[in-house]
Amino acid sequence: MKVIQFTVPVSNEWSVVVQEDILPKFYQYLHRHEELQLTYILKGEGTLIVGNYTQPFKEDDIYIIGANEPHMFKGGYTEQEYADGKSIHAVHVFFDQHRLANFLETPELQEIKKYINSLQGSIQLSEKYAPFIKPEIIKLKDQSGLAKLLSFTSLFDYLAKEVKISKSLTTGISLKKYSESEGIRMNDIFQYTIENFHKEISLEKISAIAHMTPHSFCKYFKKHTRKTYLSFLNEIRINEACKLLLAGTAESISAIAYKTGFNNVINFNRVFKKITEVSPTDYIKMYKFKNKL
Repeated sequence: MKVIQFTVPVSNEWSVVVQEDILPKFYQYLHRHEELQLTYILKGEGTLIVGNYTQPFKEDDIYIIGANEPHMFKGGYTEQEYADGKSIHAVHVFFDQHRLANFLETPELQEIKKYINSLQGSIQLSEKYAPFIKPEIIKLKDQSGLAKLLSFTSLFDYLAKEVKISKSLTTGISLKKYSESEGIRMNDIFQYTIENFHKEISLEKISAIAHMTPHSFCKYFKKHTRKTYLSFLNEIRINEACKLLLAGTAESISAIAYKTGFNNVINFNRVFKKITEVSPTDYIKMYKFKNKL
């Protein structure tokens, strides 16, 4: 496995490519591509990794992924669950800002050009923009040729003029220049962590996955992510805990703590508050209050 240099389907034929996914799972490999990517999550949840940043994603989230930014949406269902009617649903809009450069030189499109040029990293748009963007995305996926390009222009005209609230997914370090060997190693680390976060992962075990000594692994991971492996592991665990806390099941906080790999509730509460800045109980209260508005 490696950071795959993903080729957008029929990218040589169109300036704007729209891909709709209705599948059991999201594309589960760390990958990158030259095109910028606008993604709307219509259905599904999981963990998003962009560079060295991680967070949960959910229905109605909107992301713009920077060009050549290693990323992965990790989430989905088993084949049996898919057969029973469960699926993820997302629409991705890919576009190469260099290919559109001449088109964007027209005076009428200067605001769009400025906005696209400002996208130096990946961002998440505020959910307040979802009511407008969702129908536009759905319309865009069913169009082709000039109609698609015009709808894309209209959508980005809205983003350029109206979007004032967004969240940066950049943590101050760029992983865009991964070598292939580094990409293979980092993807192995990410994949193993996401698939086994609920278990005890020793430094010796994850170092072996990376084919390194524990000491070399610690230095390597910190150099490439500016965080310790334990910090990354805890982020993955807390992301999953957040989903479970809001899932509406009868599971207690202590049960969720153990289910996500923590060996005691005190440690879980401490790490949860450090990452989210609120306690698990307050996190649930905030969600319930927000849904009443």
